Parts: sequence; structure tokens; C-alpha cells
Amino acid sequence: MRNKTVTTFVLLGLTDDQNLQGLVFVFLLLTYMLSVAGNLTIITLILVHSHLRTAMYYFLQNFAFLEISFTSACIPRYLYNIATGDKVITYNACVSQVVFTDFFGVTEFFLLAAMSYDRYVAICKPLHYATIMSSKACRRLVFCCWVAGLCIIIPPLSLGLNLEFCDSNTVDHFICDASPLIKISCSNTWFMEQTIIICAVLTLILTLMCVVLSYIYIIKTILGFPSAQQKRKAFSTCSSHMIVVSLSYGSCIFIYIKPSAKEEVAINKGVTVLTTSIAPMLNPFIYTLRNKQVKQAFGDSIKRIVVFSKK
Repeated sequence: MRNKTVTTFVLLGLTDDQNLQGLVFVFLLLTYMLSVAGNLTIITLILVHSHLRTAMYYFLQNFAFLEISFTSACIPRYLYNIATGDKVITYNACVSQVVFTDFFGVTEFFLLAAMSYDRYVAICKPLHYATIMSSKACRRLVFCCWVAGLCIIIPPLSLGLNLEFCDSNTVDHFICDASPLIKISCSNTWFMEQTIIICAVLTLILTLMCVVLSYIYIIKTILGFPSAQQKRKAFSTCSSHMIVVSLSYGSCIFIYIKPSAKEEVAINKGVTVLTTSIAPMLNPFIYTLRNKQVKQAFGDSIKRIVVFSKK
């Protein structure tokens, strides 16, 4: 008789080597702390400095919040597993982790698409920018991104809650992820796998089309500028977003490569480390180091803190 009442899973993690586990713990702890600190800094700067309260920075603020939420949904749990040696995770905790990581991850793609539209309006329709990208319009766009993320994950999630686990509860990953959970399920997962692929491809196509179309018009407009200085300034306002988009979409390409079974596990873990740990750490630096207004706001805040500490 099959056991349909699995209450816990065992996460194998990234490696069994004790020495490597120590290095992994330090690496993930540092990247997590830098990610949270960097994204919180961006959120705080935009809240404190009135000249940063524009549409572009409103989207950036929401993106920073998503990055904190996304990395916090999985990295702290794995750090706890390494620190305590306890690899067991309850069924409910596992389901929650899948829901939140997928929800935040999908919402990020829609928000990146909204941010590319914002850049399109700023460069291609500068005279109408304030009207088109009003506070109300920005709030609606962000709300639509969250709703779209929720709508995308509901179909596969509803199917996933009906999965049965019989012979094994060992998950070959460091977080609860759909792919390794499907592999150990004794249910017929064909329909669920097709649903996941359809939802993932739909998300990528819809958001990537928006990004690509926006940048086609942006590049076409910029190339029509008369002076080289205007072109450089216009490209600089988009460069940070383009780097983040390339990092986000580039990492997803590896998921849809069809390697051998052993390579697939390694690639899946590697891409997950990149998306959940490294990318959220890099994104604040990408946006701040290439943005004069954010750097100025950061410098002003440091000066205020120094002056206040001397009193």
C-alpha cells in the first residue's frame, strides 16, 4: 500500500562535503546580508529623498522589495539547515516555500517588463511622461504585476497540492522546488509538467515581448538624437535595467536546456543559487553604481548621518 501521508521532506542541499558546506554557508550568508542591506538602502533612499519620488524609482523600490522577499523565502532556511545539520522540512513549510519563491520570482518578470515600458515612455515620449506615468498609473501597473504573478502560479499550484509521495521524501535540492518534488512523486505528473511549462513560457513570452518591443523603440529613438552626448545620457538611463534584464532572462535559458539527468540537477541548483542569492545581491550595486541621482542621495544620507553622530 502506498504511503500518501508524507509530512516531512529531506533536503539534500548543495553538497555533502563538510568543508564545502562551511564555505557555502559563509558565501550564502554574506550574499544574503549584502542583498538585504543593499535593497533596503535603495528602499530607504527613495522614501527619504523627495527628488527620487518619480515613476522610475517607484518601480525600483518595488523591485528592491521583491528581491528581499524572494531571497528571504529560501536562503535563511538553507542557512539554518547547514548550521544545525537538520535537513528535514515539514510538508507545509515546503509548500509555502514553493508558493512564495515562485510567486515573487514570476512577479519580478512582470515588474521588469513594466520598468522597460517606463523607460520607453521616458525616452520616446518625454513630453507626455508625467501624464502617462502618473502616480495612479504606476500603482496600477505594480498592482497588475502582482496579480499577474498570482494568476500564473495558481494553476500549477492547485495541481501540485494533489501530488502523492510514496517511496521517497528525499529532495535533491537545497530548497523546495517544483522540479525535484515532481521527480519523487508517485502521481501521474504529465499534466502538471505541461501546465508548468505553459505557465513559464507564457510568462517569459509576454514579459520578454514587452521588454524587446520597448527597447526596439528606445534604440530607434536614441539613434535619432542629434548629439553624441544626448545618446550617451539616454543609454545610461537604460543600462542598469538592461543588465538586470539580461541577468534574469539569461539565467532562465539554462532551465530549458535538456542535459543529462545528473547535469540537470547540477544546473538546476546552480541557476537557483544565481537567481536566489547572487542576482539579488548584485542588482542594488548595478542600479546604484550606474545612477548619479541614487549615488548623490546615498552620499547626502552618509553626510547627514556623520553630522548627526557628531552632535
